[in-house]
Amino acid sequence: NWSEALLLGIFPPIRLEINDNEGHPSSSHQALKGTSKWATSLENLLEDPEGVKRFREFLKKEFSEENVLFWLACEEFKKTQGKKQMQEKAKEIYMTFLSSKASSQVNVEGQSRLSETILETPHPLMFQKLQDQIFNLMKYDSYSRFLKSDIFLNHKKSEEQEETSPEAQTAAKRASRIYNT
Repeated sequence: NWSEALLLGIFPPIRLEINDNEGHPSSSHQALKGTSKWATSLENLLEDPEGVKRFREFLKKEFSEENVLFWLACEEFKKTQGKKQMQEKAKEIYMTFLSSKASSQVNVEGQSRLSETILETPHPLMFQKLQDQIFNLMKYDSYSRFLKSDIFLNHKKSEEQEETSPEAQTAAKRASRIYNT
């Protein structure tokens, strides 16, 4: 099934590129980076290691860092090869985030029905429903607060100052001279 193959990562994701009149990639998507890109979606934030770092810092202050850690662990789990490694990682995720004795327990529906027996036959998407719940919790709850937080706003301000600094402008002018010759 094609959609299953896509979910399992067999096919690379399809990327559509919008080009200008001269066939160059449109700058509207290319130019966004850092906090500007983070502010467009939680997905973009989670694709950027610096964004994840800042989001974790924020969630730590809200006592909910386990949510993003669980989400990241599930993403990593999907890439795991081999039944033995999958069993080990699945058990680690279960013991860390899902068991009643978990050190960093996440709050998800259906958690009480999960038992260690599911760990015997792991598959890449075994945590998907729970991961989706946590993603939605972050997206509709903590992500919007993060975008208003001092952590985000201060990082954005420092990015803007870097962009307008004389050194950055000089480097940009040098680069434009090099590539426009």
